[in-house]
Amino acid sequence: MLKNRMKQYTPVAILAAAILLIQLITLISGTGYLLTQLTMSAWYVLAAVGLCMVMGYAGQISMGQAGFFAIGGYTTAVLSTIDFTDRLSGGLPRLLDSMHMLITRETIYGDTMTYLTPWASLIAAILIAAAAALIVGIPVLKLKGHYLAMATMGFGIIINRVVLGTKAFGEADGITNVPPFKVLPFFEVSGDFNIRIGNYYFAWLIVIIAMVLLINLINSRSGRALKALHGSEEAADAMGVNTARTKVIIFMIGAVFAAAAGFFMTHYNGGIGPSESSVVKSVRYVSIVAVGGMANIWGTLMMGMVLNFLSLRGVFGHFDDAVFGIILVLIMMFMPDGFIRKAVFYDIRNFVNRKIIKRGDK
Repeated sequence: MLKNRMKQYTPVAILAAAILLIQLITLISGTGYLLTQLTMSAWYVLAAVGLCMVMGYAGQISMGQAGFFAIGGYTTAVLSTIDFTDRLSGGLPRLLDSMHMLITRETIYGDTMTYLTPWASLIAAILIAAAAALIVGIPVLKLKGHYLAMATMGFGIIINRVVLGTKAFGEADGITNVPPFKVLPFFEVSGDFNIRIGNYYFAWLIVIIAMVLLINLINSRSGRALKALHGSEEAADAMGVNTARTKVIIFMIGAVFAAAAGFFMTHYNGGIGPSESSVVKSVRYVSIVAVGGMANIWGTLMMGMVLNFLSLRGVFGHFDDAVFGIILVLIMMFMPDGFIRKAVFYDIRNFVNRKIIKRGDK
C-alpha cells in the first residue's frame, strides 16, 4: 500500500527536481530572462491540466476553457483596480476597511490608491467561475460529441464578446495597472524582474500542489468512477455512478483551475486583454491536452510547458495560432490517444525494429 503511494508521487518528485535543475541551468548560463516565459507557461499549464480532467476523464470536449481563464483574470482586474480612496466614508468601503480587505498603495505617479485586497478577488474569481460552470454545465453537459464542443465554444464566444464590448472591462484595450498580489509580507506575484526567481518557484509550486490534488482525486473512489465514465457512460451509469453529477463536478473543477490560472497570470502581467478569452486560446488548451494524452495529466503538463514556452518565446512567429491548429489536426488523425503515452514508445521501438529487420533481409 505504502509502496503504491510512493510510486504515484514519484512523478511529483521528478517534476520538482526538474524545476530546480532548470533554474540552476538558467543561472549558470546567464539566461535568467527565460524564467519569465517559464513562469507564464506554468500558469497556462494550470488551466490545461484542469481541461485534461474534463476531456480525459469525464470524456467531455470543452472549447470554453479560455472563457473561464478570462473570468478569473477579469474578476481580479476589475476588483483590484477600483479606487476606494474617495469613498471610504461610504457604507460598503467602511465595512471592507473594518474587515481589513482594503489596501493602500502609492501609484507610479505618486498618487495614493486604496483598493480591494487580491485575496478577496481570488475568492470571488473562483466562486464566479464555479457558479458559471455549474449554470452552463447542467444543461450543456447533457450533450455529446460535436454538439457539446459547439455549445462550450458558444460560451467562450459570449465571454469574449462581453469583455470586448463592456467599458468596465476595458473593451479592446483590456485592463492595465493591476497591482501585484502580495502572498506574504516578503513576497508578491508580479512581473518585477528582481523577484523573477521567486515567482518562478511559486508558479510551479502551485502547479505541483494542483498535480498532487489531481493524483489523489484520480486514485480515489471518485477517480475510479471517472475512469468508468470515460470508458462508457452507459456502463458507468449501470454500475451506479451518478454520471450527470460527476460530469458537472469535474467541469467545475476544470473551470476553477482555469480561473485560478487567469487570476495569477493577471497579477503577474499587471493586466489582461480580450485575447485571453478568444476561441483560439481555447483551441490551444485542447491541442495541448490532445498531444499530451487525453487521460494523461503528466503528458499534458509536459507538452503544455514545452509548447507554451516556445510560443511565448516567439519561436512560431506569425504562424503561432496555426501551429496549434495543425498539431490538433495531426493528433486527431494519427494519434487520437495523444503522443505522450506509454504505447507510443513501444510503437517507435517496433517501427525501428521493423526497419532494422528489413535492412537485414536485404
